[in-house]
Amino acid sequence: MLVKTQAIVISSVRYQEKSLIVRCFTASDGLKSYFVRDAFSSKKNLQKIAYFQPLTLLEIEAIHKNKGSLEQFKEIKLHQAYEQIPTDIRKSTIALFLAEMLQHSIREEEPNSGLFTFLQTAFLWLDTHESVSNFHLVFLLELTRHLGFYPDVSERELPLFHLQEGVFTQQILPGTLNEFETEMFKKLIDLNFDQSAHLFHVSERQQLLKILVAYYSSHLDGFKKPQSLEVLQAVFS
Repeated sequence: MLVKTQAIVISSVRYQEKSLIVRCFTASDGLKSYFVRDAFSSKKNLQKIAYFQPLTLLEIEAIHKNKGSLEQFKEIKLHQAYEQIPTDIRKSTIALFLAEMLQHSIREEEPNSGLFTFLQTAFLWLDTHESVSNFHLVFLLELTRHLGFYPDVSERELPLFHLQEGVFTQQILPGTLNEFETEMFKKLIDLNFDQSAHLFHVSERQQLLKILVAYYSSHLDGFKKPQSLEVLQAVFS
């Protein structure tokens, strides 16, 4: 079936010497993987490899057989080119880290317009704003709304937060944040992208990032710690 849709690149992996396997989150079908034959075989194709960098926003025509195998692009073009993410070390590092988080988090092979709109809007915000030190923290927490494990805030007056249950509590149990960590987590819950500029110090930011990665690990089977985590921490240290 021929499909025309917007897509967000999640990852691209070189296959053998000349080809690529590209994973995208599409507006029409959710997560899809595509085989790009001979991507490295000519100058013309080499130019298109830039389209497959993490979080690139595309418009594609593709053949979807929907048989669990790799699909085929028929035509690709940029939906909207980023101006700063490719050249700003802070933003490109965030993009690499978030793409890896998405790779280990999104498993839906069906349309999810709310998630697609959130991702597209968030990445365009990242590209066009300067104060981005806490962007990835707000993003990861907001993403849990779409993944189904956003924290239950109905009893947020309680002093502790339990990662596995996703609830606030007053009981000290394995997997429970301490009071200081819980207070930081509550501050993060109250933020949106525009409010996050200077709220956390470096040490607090790094602690919150560890908490969020642990939170994802507690709620997603087979979740893997991103390899780019240490790079992100170094850039924002």
